[in-house]
Amino acid sequence: MVNVPPVMTNFVIEDSPVGPLTLVFSTRGLMRLQFGRFRSDESEQTRFQQARDELEAYFDGDLTTFSIRLDQQGTAFQKRVWNAVNAIPYGETRSYGQLAHQLGNPQLARAVGHAVGLNPIPILCPCHRVIGSNGRLTGYLGGVHAKEVLLNLEAKKAQPNLFNTF
Repeated sequence: MVNVPPVMTNFVIEDSPVGPLTLVFSTRGLMRLQFGRFRSDESEQTRFQQARDELEAYFDGDLTTFSIRLDQQGTAFQKRVWNAVNAIPYGETRSYGQLAHQLGNPQLARAVGHAVGLNPIPILCPCHRVIGSNGRLTGYLGGVHAKEVLLNLEAKKAQPNLFNTF
């Protein structure tokens, strides 16, 4: 059986709170989100528009769960880590150690950190929600400032309104 690589198409979102973003699609779904501006192609407009609309709604605080189909390429371990990252609720964080424990081996915190760092679809696979065991923000593909912006955005929406009376 021949393993045919997926066809890839790129689109650029020029304006986001964390700078330009490039979305890379395969024939199976969104494959990668890259910080910065890369080659752009104007085909596959429907999937691009869905991703763009969902990201815009997320940045506006109106979307807490993405529905666009992802095509994350990685090892079996990386995919397990990314699935655990995807399960972190909006507005919450987990440490690398907590994820390692959740995956069944607390000794794998560094390996979890490495897999999180290789996440090809940041924001949609919310690796910004993974922090150091001391509560500090650790490295992030888009920079620690972008991680802070994303966590603050989610914290605003996730905070209950204490003065709301029904």
